[in-house]
Amino acid sequence: MSAALQLDAIGARIDALRSGRGESITALSNEARASSELLAALPPRYGEVLLNLLDRLESSALFSEESCSFSQKDLLDNLQVWVDKARAQLAS
Repeated sequence: MSAALQLDAIGARIDALRSGRGESITALSNEARASSELLAALPPRYGEVLLNLLDRLESSALFSEESCSFSQKDLLDNLQVWVDKARAQLAS
């Protein structure tokens, strides 16, 4: 799968999670971590930031409610910003 398709798949999972369409954080995390074409096409810093966000998102899933340290909504918003910046980077 191409880098652009992998990025689109991550973006779709984020959208599904944000809209409550039955997507799981685990599925998003697994897909993002397995996106080797995408991560290879981006500067190394993008991979570091993505993994950091995924780690925090996975940690937030351990709590039944929003944690003061890890707000799932804020983390999903930050992941969407990452997707937008990664898309711009791929286009340049």
